[in-house]
Amino acid sequence: MEFKLDAPLGYVINKTALALKNELGRRFKPYDITVEQWRVLNRLWEKDGLTQKELAEQIFKDQPNTTRILDKLQNKGIIRREASPDDRRAFIINLTGEGRMLRAQLLPVACQMGEDVFTGISEEEQLLLKVLLNKICANIDTISADEK
Repeated sequence: MEFKLDAPLGYVINKTALALKNELGRRFKPYDITVEQWRVLNRLWEKDGLTQKELAEQIFKDQPNTTRILDKLQNKGIIRREASPDDRRAFIINLTGEGRMLRAQLLPVACQMGEDVFTGISEEEQLLLKVLLNKICANIDTISADEK
């Protein structure tokens, strides 16, 4: 049986994900924002006041990585941490005024990138791609749950 590294779908998906991340990072560089920081900001723009644990789960990062990302955002004055009134071990993450204002700068950059990378791919094809990738993720979740 012959196996070529660049042939499996997983390889193509990973290569594409890395290319997307690198391109978005390049476009955010003038704003001094990384893709990981962008993910946090996106979640907080959707719902400010999440706990650090909730953020970690939603951006698919472990707690130590999430802490490092939040430290950098806090040092930039984009977020602030407040002790949770319900659990003194937990922190609530809130955007600062500067963090809220960044949305108007970064969102058009991300939207433009979406338009650029999906050039020549119809909305129907984009939707089908999302459906198929979500099915793959669901299958992986099922496999992982079965093995636990």
